[in-house]
Amino acid sequence: MGIVIREEDIEHIRQIADRERAPFYVVGETTGDHRFVFEQTDGVKPIDLAMEDMFGKAPRTVMTDRTVEETYEDVTYDQTQLDEYVERVLQLEAVACKDWLTNKVDRSVTGKIARQQCQGEIQLPLSDCGVVALDYRGRAGIATSIGHAPQAALVDPAAGSILSIAEALTNIVWAPLSEGLDSVSLSANWMWPCKNEGEDARLYRAVEACSDFACSLGINIPTGKDSLSMTQKYGKDKVYSPGTVIISAGAEVSDIRKVVSPVLRTGIDSTVYYIDFSFDKLKLGGSAFAQSLDKIGKEVPTVQDSEYFANAFNAVQELINKELILAGHDISAGGMITTMLEMNFANTEGGLEVSLDEIPKKDLVKILFSENPGILIQVEKTDEVEKILKKAGVAFIRLARPCDERHLLIHKDGADYQFFIDHLRDVWFESSYLLDCKQSGEKAAKDRFLNYKEQPLQFHFPDSFTGTLAQYGISADRRTRSGVKAAIIREKGVNGDREMAYSLYLAGFDVKDVHMTDLISGRETLDDINMIVYCGGFSNSDVLGSAKGWAGGFLWNEKAKAALDRFYNRPDTLSLGICNGCQLMVELGLLTPDHEQKPKMRHNDSHKFESQFIGLTIPENNSVMFGSLSGSKLGIWVAHGEGKFELPYDKERYNIVAQYTYDAYPANPNGSPYGIAGITSADGRHLAMMPHLERAIFPWQCGHYPADRKTDEITPWIEAFVNARKWVEHHTK
Repeated sequence: MGIVIREEDIEHIRQIADRERAPFYVVGETTGDHRFVFEQTDGVKPIDLAMEDMFGKAPRTVMTDRTVEETYEDVTYDQTQLDEYVERVLQLEAVACKDWLTNKVDRSVTGKIARQQCQGEIQLPLSDCGVVALDYRGRAGIATSIGHAPQAALVDPAAGSILSIAEALTNIVWAPLSEGLDSVSLSANWMWPCKNEGEDARLYRAVEACSDFACSLGINIPTGKDSLSMTQKYGKDKVYSPGTVIISAGAEVSDIRKVVSPVLRTGIDSTVYYIDFSFDKLKLGGSAFAQSLDKIGKEVPTVQDSEYFANAFNAVQELINKELILAGHDISAGGMITTMLEMNFANTEGGLEVSLDEIPKKDLVKILFSENPGILIQVEKTDEVEKILKKAGVAFIRLARPCDERHLLIHKDGADYQFFIDHLRDVWFESSYLLDCKQSGEKAAKDRFLNYKEQPLQFHFPDSFTGTLAQYGISADRRTRSGVKAAIIREKGVNGDREMAYSLYLAGFDVKDVHMTDLISGRETLDDINMIVYCGGFSNSDVLGSAKGWAGGFLWNEKAKAALDRFYNRPDTLSLGICNGCQLMVELGLLTPDHEQKPKMRHNDSHKFESQFIGLTIPENNSVMFGSLSGSKLGIWVAHGEGKFELPYDKERYNIVAQYTYDAYPANPNGSPYGIAGITSADGRHLAMMPHLERAIFPWQCGHYPADRKTDEITPWIEAFVNARKWVEHHTK
């Protein structure tokens, strides 16, 4: 990056850059003469321009085009083939499960992720929006969502723009926004095959409609980008990408803990409501249903009344702020039938009994598969909810009630239609499996497909756990030093230092940031430190074996090695290595110093990076940090590509303190023997583990957390850090 700083600050910035091993160069100076000049050492100036030459007159592009009317064949169908239609729609890439994509990206990095892609006890990618906390206090945050409608835009580019905005908004509506709809800003990314007859005219209509709809809602589009060359030649053939706009929505969140999940709550006497945001008649054009039949359709839905849309949005916001919605999900790709199914997919029990009689439309296919913007909400306090909706002038229909049977039982005009949730969930997941075969191989992909629904998260908390900070005598408001010192050891490229530092601070440590350059130079000796933590991330670079480079920093630098040796020779010290830090501790042989053959960390059996919120079981153990958690079953994050423990000796020779709850993939994400997730030194002082407990110390950080513990301030993982602090206090008296 380039920065402009005062001359007197150069040396300070240089010192910071040197510490972080970041190359730093002074490349020029400001002159105030309104000229942009590059001058060589020989005095030649290859660039010497007045600023007005670059910014005085913005370049203009004139596009001349004519409107080309396109007509597409309408959708024809037979209502008796509903079962086949549902399965065809669920297998479309736009509708089907995205597990193949979401499981290979770090969805917990920073520890501030309050809502990522996956939901429920079997962690399926169903989230409508993403939410990131602004800090670890867990209140304010930022929500994001996206929307697009490429098929609809083929039929009507104006409607395509409106539907894209509508989808982004019905996705982000589930987060309590600080000022409701007024909080939202949009980004418009245009993907269009311009310079082909008719396409520039279509783009004009699309942009105009996008602007008009946003203005009518009172929200802005301050940014975006375009890719207007979406045309590819294959020999003599020319292929156009369907012109579409991808809308990204962003907004400030008032309370990240109130974000509504799409997962239906079971075992509660409740009602599911349908709220239409479109005010339009049901249409199948541009839908996933039409695409599944190799059609596009003639008529696409739109939003007929932007004022009504805004009122409905803000009414739902009021319900969320008052915590009156148990679960909610938008209607978009795949229609209402997909929405109802997805609300049940992440559960292991229960279903829905649905009555469509209050919907005046007789055409069941249109009711179930049209993609008119709308939502479904599950509520318990029906009278209070209906009062708020009526006051806002928002129409609603009582659509369904949860049931114990694992099905959707849909009633319409005297006929019943039954859909089995678990079967259709496999249909929905199958497309992900087929794509995963290309990246994980047939075996791992098949194991994932067979096991995903057999490995629900399990929770068993310590009997003494109350979920309060007060239980541990700690406070997020502490501003005085405790005198118990911990240090975060960083190498270039690590990314888990901030959340680890906060976890240590919250537990009562005074935390010090130590970079490897501090140890190598001798600026830091660790002599006054009682606990060190090697944090997670990718030391040096995002490649396999990166911990070897980090280990070399200790082994081949005299001062760093001496500091480390002195630390481990003291009887009053603890250490913790997470993820890349775990790999480092194993590489340095810190866990089994008396073993002739040392453990190794190998590439995951899936041969790819794995990011999941999974179950961890803490066996009976004598470790400092996990001893009091013995017998617990908790949820935790993993994010690694090289997490498989390879042990040269029998299991009994290792102090195993953490195991994946299920031994089979993907709940055992790397193939470690015995499901090993963490081991300690024989005396229990030095712990190395692949999962990130520092990213799961608060319920809002967890991919799933028991609903009956909604008021918990903290998760049991904080106990591990508190145990460490108390041990240090006891051993340094």
